[in-house]
Amino acid sequence: MNYEIPRKVQVLGEDIQANQLRYHNRRVLLSKEFTFDSAHHLHNYDGKCMNLHGHTYKVQLMMSGVPDERGISIDFSDMKRIAQARIIGPLDHRYLNEVLPPMNTTAENMVVWMYEQVHEALVEEGLYPRVRVEEVRLWETPTSFASITRQWMEADHE
Repeated sequence: MNYEIPRKVQVLGEDIQANQLRYHNRRVLLSKEFTFDSAHHLHNYDGKCMNLHGHTYKVQLMMSGVPDERGISIDFSDMKRIAQARIIGPLDHRYLNEVLPPMNTTAENMVVWMYEQVHEALVEEGLYPRVRVEEVRLWETPTSFASITRQWMEADHE
């Protein structure tokens, strides 16, 4: 193969203009994944999970946004900062039954709490509704996850 080495780095204002940075005005889905380790046990459950045990959880945050004038919907570093402050920091290496609101610490309950935390951060930072939480997935094991979507969060409860 014949590879060409760039001769010049693109310069804003010379090679590309500020009004060209945003290529489109369409909503785009962005995703970022995180892991944390925690312990918990389940109440009113007849099985191994009634005992204190731990997991390496994986969380996937999916947000959508319309790009700003720079062509950025939400910076991945902002997604990381929000997740760290609202989910990972409070839960990592903690006993979930003690640090979460009163609930059975099932993946189904926890994923809704996580959605609420991220949505609240977007509202507080003035990013909502331009940026929205579309889905949060919480893996309790490598093969088992719970998910909540914006559509389900906004739907009437059945």
